[in-house]
Amino acid sequence: MDMDRKLLILYGSQTGTAQDVADKVYREAKRRHFSARVTALDSYDISNLIQEKLVIFVCSTSGQGDPPDNMKMFWRFILRKNLPVNSLSQMSYAMLGLGDSAYQKFNFVAKKLYKRLQQLGAGSLLPVALADDQHDLGPDAVIYPWLDSLWKKVLHIYPLPPGREIISSSIRPPSRYTTTFLDKTASHPDLDNYRIGNHSQAAPSQSNPFYAKMTSNERVTAYDHFQDVRLIRFDISNSNISYSPGDVVVIMPQNSPETVTEFINHMKLKDDNFFHIQQQDLDIELPVTLPHPCSVQYLVQHHLDINSVPRRSFFELLSFFADNELEKEKLEEFCTAEGQEELYTYCNRVRRSILEVLQDFPHTSANIPFEYLFDLIPVLQPRSFSIASSQKMYPDEIHVLMAVVKYKTKMFKPRLGVCSTWLAGMSPGIIVPLWVKKGTIAFPTDPACPVVMVGPGTGCAPFRSFIQERTVAGTGGNTLYFGCRNKDNDYYCKDEWTTLVNKGLLNLITAFSRDQDDKIYVQHKILESKLMLWNILESGGWFYVAGNAKRMPDDVKDAVKQVIMDCGSKSEDEAEQYIHKLEQCRRYQAETWS
Repeated sequence: MDMDRKLLILYGSQTGTAQDVADKVYREAKRRHFSARVTALDSYDISNLIQEKLVIFVCSTSGQGDPPDNMKMFWRFILRKNLPVNSLSQMSYAMLGLGDSAYQKFNFVAKKLYKRLQQLGAGSLLPVALADDQHDLGPDAVIYPWLDSLWKKVLHIYPLPPGREIISSSIRPPSRYTTTFLDKTASHPDLDNYRIGNHSQAAPSQSNPFYAKMTSNERVTAYDHFQDVRLIRFDISNSNISYSPGDVVVIMPQNSPETVTEFINHMKLKDDNFFHIQQQDLDIELPVTLPHPCSVQYLVQHHLDINSVPRRSFFELLSFFADNELEKEKLEEFCTAEGQEELYTYCNRVRRSILEVLQDFPHTSANIPFEYLFDLIPVLQPRSFSIASSQKMYPDEIHVLMAVVKYKTKMFKPRLGVCSTWLAGMSPGIIVPLWVKKGTIAFPTDPACPVVMVGPGTGCAPFRSFIQERTVAGTGGNTLYFGCRNKDNDYYCKDEWTTLVNKGLLNLITAFSRDQDDKIYVQHKILESKLMLWNILESGGWFYVAGNAKRMPDDVKDAVKQVIMDCGSKSEDEAEQYIHKLEQCRRYQAETWS
């Protein structure tokens, strides 16, 4: 093979989508006879980048314009001001960004990295492509046209070796790994108490989580309220975990026993069969979170994301196993450009899961070799929650305020969040793998700083942490705007807030949207108390908003803008500039999620 036909694919992925796309680029590169390698940005030795000729970047943007966890070190390095301007002049690259335009800093990471690589002398093959979760057809609407353009460009620069043709897309690619089942009579490890990592004294992380005991699981909404919200406490004694207000706890969930059993039965597997997994390609590492040997039960319960909504690449691979004419025709249609609207209706619109799709294609799923499950089904991803407690008040605890995800679509069964359903159904005493990472918001350390926090619903979680941190030291100057539907149904932490109000440590302003004919939200309460808010901002106060990313953060910002215009006698442009200056010095911060 021509030694110059080397292709490196680097990804930064928070939820697995960028990794899925990077894997697809890798498979397509192999079809075109490239020597290809795919790896997370932080797993790559960045000192080798100056030797790379052809690199494809696939990067998602998480939170408020932040890089994903597995590219944070790369991000810090590549933005260093002292890197030589022409250091990447030998490199050609393409950039695909994965984002969500419901967030203010849409695809910020891909846009910034694209420009930064140009500054360092790298040559761009294509304009940066920005996929959007909000598009009617999801990110695929951008990904697939971008892939077509990419391969045309790449093959123009690096033609196929003489006598070679692109391997037909009708030929099934090899599996990522090979697997070998163990003899039934062989001795097997007990995986009931299997622990990932080496449990050293290092701070816990994804590859070395701390196994924390759940000490309480309290429902904080009325039992007849439609939304189940939990305040869950974990014991982190002897964990080496330290955290600050604004930090995030990351929890590794499990699939529900019902869906695990359904999957194992449908795929005609035996839950107590053990297998070894081996590398098929030295460039693709084995999963670090799986025991060796591993049982089918453990694999499906802890590793395969069988309840996720499948991506288009799932159907492309699944179609290779179809021999039933009806099923094959439908799967192949889902893989065409013309079939995307129908695929979206079948899958994304109703949030149909991988398990349910396999049940809809029984002849095809009966043909899937066991080792291809690793290629078809993505890895179950950890879930992040704002920490809702202060370590100064609870030195050996982490609290989480969590809404249990449950909603109806046209599917017969309601859609359930994997992690929230699992945690809500657990009794105190169970062990949960977790670790802590820095959040996107940072609070002032000066106790004299007045702070205004807007936290409707579970958005109050990081503010509960900060309020505890301040009030345990007797520090006041804390204003919380809390919003929910009803005073009697979903007024979380009511007694805690009331105690602090009575002590003069908290100024609490509530908005109960459904307790009167007109809906009253936190933004209305901001306008009602505009003079107080203006005085706090003018005296050097900090302003925070956290919660669901639909409309609330924008509505709050509009209300703050109105306050500045009314009380500061400023024009709309001047008010926007005022907020922009607050944001630049981090005195206006938002943490939102969808």
